[in-house]
Amino acid sequence: MENLSDNQNLSASSALIVIGNEILSGRTQDKNIYYIAEKMGSHGVPLREVRIVPDIESRIVEAVHSLSKQYGIVFTTGGIGPTHDDITAACIAKAFGLGMERNKAAYEELVKHYSDGEVTEARAKMADMPVGAEIILNPVSGAPGFIIENVYVMAGVPKIMQGMLDHAVGMIEDGSPVLSKTLVFDMPESEIAGRLGEVQDQFPDVEIGSYPNFHNGKLWTSIVARSTDEALLDKVIEVVRSVFEA
Repeated sequence: MENLSDNQNLSASSALIVIGNEILSGRTQDKNIYYIAEKMGSHGVPLREVRIVPDIESRIVEAVHSLSKQYGIVFTTGGIGPTHDDITAACIAKAFGLGMERNKAAYEELVKHYSDGEVTEARAKMADMPVGAEIILNPVSGAPGFIIENVYVMAGVPKIMQGMLDHAVGMIEDGSPVLSKTLVFDMPESEIAGRLGEVQDQFPDVEIGSYPNFHNGKLWTSIVARSTDEALLDKVIEVVRSVFEA
């Protein structure tokens, strides 16, 4: 169970669009969501929504349209390589009504990374971006990501994405870090649901989640509270402890 306040400020939050048929087919396991969620939570721009979409133009454009209007920051991962099915850049351009161009700064990064003669037309395609894009440096493989308005477009390969995100975070104004505290109780989630819901009602601006676990033949439940307000978080933990340790 995870309860989020309807009053949370989505403009101070982030969202992620994971792009790729390989994720939906099960061929590739996404390893980026956790990294982005942890990084943005500590940066004070918490990840609030994730969508996984196929390599279909209309689906990518719709997701970008929808999420970029709701959230302060939107990340995308996947689909910016040199092959025919890497359509993310063109889709982002279409979502914002922009043309495409060979980005000079991005192309220069490719030239710096590869030896003479290695920037083939296929590789050069990775410098084709929406008009006016600002690049996100890629310290791992050279080919940059890019930014258009509030959308940060990154690679899907985890090591490359992490390098890009580490660079991109420096360009994002930070907010108040999201803090969390956890209590563990030796009872099943079904026994705490009602009382925990009452606690959540008392503190609508604190995220309270319960997570069941089975260990040594017994059901346990972790209760996790998250907030940017440490004093309020401490108060919630005191209330939870008094309710379930009584």
